[in-house]
Amino acid sequence: MLSKILLGKITLKKKVMYHKAKHFGLTHSSVVACSQELDLLLNQYQETQAS
Repeated sequence: MLSKILLGKITLKKKVMYHKAKHFGLTHSSVVACSQELDLLLNQYQETQAS
């Protein structure tokens, strides 16, 4: 159940990041912050799969 929630959050965060990157450019601080948040979500998801 947790993994499905995380996958939903990951999908949404990817869409937000792509939109920001298209609008602001890849090196904009909001895009970098979004990427870091996505990394955290991906790490959490990976931990659920390892258990």
